[in-house]
Amino acid sequence: MKQITKRLMNWASIVEPATLEQAKATASLPFIHPHVALMPDAHLGKGATVGSVIPTRGAIIPAAVGVDIGCGMAAVRTQYHRGELGARLSDLREAIERAIPLSAGNHNTALTDTARERVERLTKAAEKAGFEPGRYAGNWELQLGSLGSGNHFIEVTADETGAVWLFLHSGSRGIGNRIAAHHIRVAQEAMTRWWIQLPDRDLAYLVEGTDEFWAYIRQLTWAQEFALANRDEMMDRVVDCFAGWHGPVREVERVQCHHNYTARERHFGEEVWLSRKGAINAAEGVPGLIPGSMGDASYVVVGKGNRLSLNSSPHGAGRNYSRSAARRAFTREQLREAMAGIEYRDTDAFIDEIPQAYKPIDVVMRDAADLVEVRHTLRQIVNVKGD
Repeated sequence: MKQITKRLMNWASIVEPATLEQAKATASLPFIHPHVALMPDAHLGKGATVGSVIPTRGAIIPAAVGVDIGCGMAAVRTQYHRGELGARLSDLREAIERAIPLSAGNHNTALTDTARERVERLTKAAEKAGFEPGRYAGNWELQLGSLGSGNHFIEVTADETGAVWLFLHSGSRGIGNRIAAHHIRVAQEAMTRWWIQLPDRDLAYLVEGTDEFWAYIRQLTWAQEFALANRDEMMDRVVDCFAGWHGPVREVERVQCHHNYTARERHFGEEVWLSRKGAINAAEGVPGLIPGSMGDASYVVVGKGNRLSLNSSPHGAGRNYSRSAARRAFTREQLREAMAGIEYRDTDAFIDEIPQAYKPIDVVMRDAADLVEVRHTLRQIVNVKGD
């Protein structure tokens, strides 16, 4: 850890100057308490840095949570060993691709029984929160159990003992994105109305106690619940696909964690709104998941409760190349080389997700040594992504 300013602590050994400047701008806001914690996977984001932990008093920055509210990870450890799996891995990949809608904008055509139960709970939660999700997305119910695109994925992996894990990454889909975009715009309009100048327009904030603030908190909380239910619904389907391909699955362990969210927490003697934008809760003893890039290792971890990091740790590898830059720098053949031995859909669409576009995950984990303890190291067997 290196102290950059009084209000900015940095755990990243690989970090661009522009990323540091962006984090400094966030840390300069008067309602930050006590400091912004920059994680080892930090890189430029919208307004606030991806891979930052932002504690605020009396205000909240919607863009500091991000547009994929509640994005995070889920993992299930099965009773199976890598050596027991059959050779027809493509059949398993294709079954998962049929069971779960992939890519941006795609959704279910009907609800499963489990999805219907989850939608009923979410509908009641929205009523309690005083808003109608259909105002943002008329098909929000059918989005439940869908993956999305970009760096969202589903994987079958094995740990260092050979135990098979099912592993996935996704969030609150289009409904969460639209909720976030609405409240970012509301905050920006408030800054204009109050003549408040900011280092970045996307650092616009809502003041605690206002109707706009509490509307955001209620809808944010709901979107985080949706993201959790979305991952559970997808994981149930992945378990079913695996069972149909290989045999009944006994869940030895299931781990869930958000890495784009806000929670009310106490740090350095005060209650704050803690926004983790690309970071996970690493309080002492709390289990978590840190994925590597496509084709790289991922980790099941447990938090160490580092006070200076605000009980947080990185959420993944962090980009070294933007998507457009990665497409210019790398080829499909290089992607094939990086994915050797892993069953995946061979397509140009994934070039921007090539492992070389990300920071080396081993460097990120080395930087995070005082934040988390590694329980298991996972290696991919099957990878599923949306275009």
